[in-house]
Amino acid sequence: QRKILSQSSAYFPARSALFRKEANGVTYRVPALLYLSLSNSFLAFCEERLSPSDAQAHLLVMRKGTFYRNYWEDMIVLGTAQLTGHRSMNPCPLYDEFTGTLFLFFIAVLGHTSESYQLVTGKNVTRLCFISSNDQGNTWSPATDLTKRVIGDTIKDWATFALGPGHGIQLKSGRLLVPAYAYHIDCKECFGQMCLTTPHAFCFHSDTHGRTWRFGEAVPGPESVECQMVSVDQEDGTNVLYCNARSPLGCRVQALSLDDGAVFQDGQLVQRLTEPRNGCHGSVVGFPNFLTPTWVVYSHPTWTNVRKDLGVYLSLFPRDPDSWSGPWVIYEGPSAYSDLAYLELPSAGAPSAVAFACLFECGTSTAYDEISFSIFTLYELIDNLPRNTKSGSNTQPLSNTQPPSNTQPPSNTQPPSNTQPPSNTQPPSNTQPPSNTQPPSNTQPPSYTQSFHNTTQPREERPEARKRRTKNMCGLCNVS
Repeated sequence: QRKILSQSSAYFPARSALFRKEANGVTYRVPALLYLSLSNSFLAFCEERLSPSDAQAHLLVMRKGTFYRNYWEDMIVLGTAQLTGHRSMNPCPLYDEFTGTLFLFFIAVLGHTSESYQLVTGKNVTRLCFISSNDQGNTWSPATDLTKRVIGDTIKDWATFALGPGHGIQLKSGRLLVPAYAYHIDCKECFGQMCLTTPHAFCFHSDTHGRTWRFGEAVPGPESVECQMVSVDQEDGTNVLYCNARSPLGCRVQALSLDDGAVFQDGQLVQRLTEPRNGCHGSVVGFPNFLTPTWVVYSHPTWTNVRKDLGVYLSLFPRDPDSWSGPWVIYEGPSAYSDLAYLELPSAGAPSAVAFACLFECGTSTAYDEISFSIFTLYELIDNLPRNTKSGSNTQPLSNTQPPSNTQPPSNTQPPSNTQPPSNTQPPSNTQPPSNTQPPSNTQPPSYTQSFHNTTQPREERPEARKRRTKNMCGLCNVS
């Protein structure tokens, strides 16, 4: 097992455990995250399973966090997000900025039918569904089954399919995009009893604000599975749709579409973004910046043989598969699926600070002990990316890149010192780092009234051997 090395002096953003495995075996998996700027709130979704097994998925659940109130509401079961006799999986939320409509797409799979059974037999028992909300996720519509009207007879050519998982996006044109992948049936052997399939990523899209939906052509190759999309603005004013997908080939696959997801070009292997055995879901999110129009951040486990040590990577030129820098490991230990969200933190008298939220699976014994939430700024990301390429690793330096001026932390984003998050958002005590990684006794943790970066100095001003520590960034991210 080989880890893709990060820098030797580790710094981790603070985190909150939002969903924890229960004593009766109920497990929470497959996180999806959405930030709603209108209400300054996060919506955290995931699957509630009777056990960690995919075949034991059951319902979808949600927690809502209000950023400036620094409070997470209790978990609720999304009771309308289901079809009778089916299990709900792969939450994929997206928000229509033009109409204020929030969509939660998901798949509904018949009973406990496994994916492997569908792949071997070619008998597709998966449905495409969504629910919607017009009040920022407070109430939800009944489920709508789109399978027949959107996929139609093409369903016969797919052994099975799924969404994302994780967030969808909206383009500047208003088009809504839901990332997806399908196992295309290549041929059937043994009188139809054995099915040979190949997975391909694609997306569902709507140009009518969700009233009608279609799907585009899939990435021709190589094999691509779970995926997410980013709309990338280019220097010449044009735009491309960037797809980053899981692959069983040892590294990620990326593909571009020049027509907003209707057709994808041949995919490319991204050698710098390695996959563990059998692959793992990863998340991408794009954001505007001061140099090239769109940068992209990516989160994924950093080990090559096991799902462990969640890392964050940065690409300044996402069209180039060799442009990735990183990783900055934000969690050490077993970790798996994640979902990223981009947000801007306003500051009085100063430019907004670019920040990212990450909802990810992690634990101490397995990667599925809990789903945690963290926030970090672009300033922190750039400051913690490796500066030197280390022999034998895929770590790439972010050469001569300084954080832009608008990545400085705002000074007024901290809650009052007497504002504490609810007790049920605290992670278990065994998530503390080992005692030998604590800062010296004369080092005091920052108070809630301090700014995001009051202890984060430019790299040249830090001690060379910085101790591991966690730091409160907001009331939504607090470790007991």
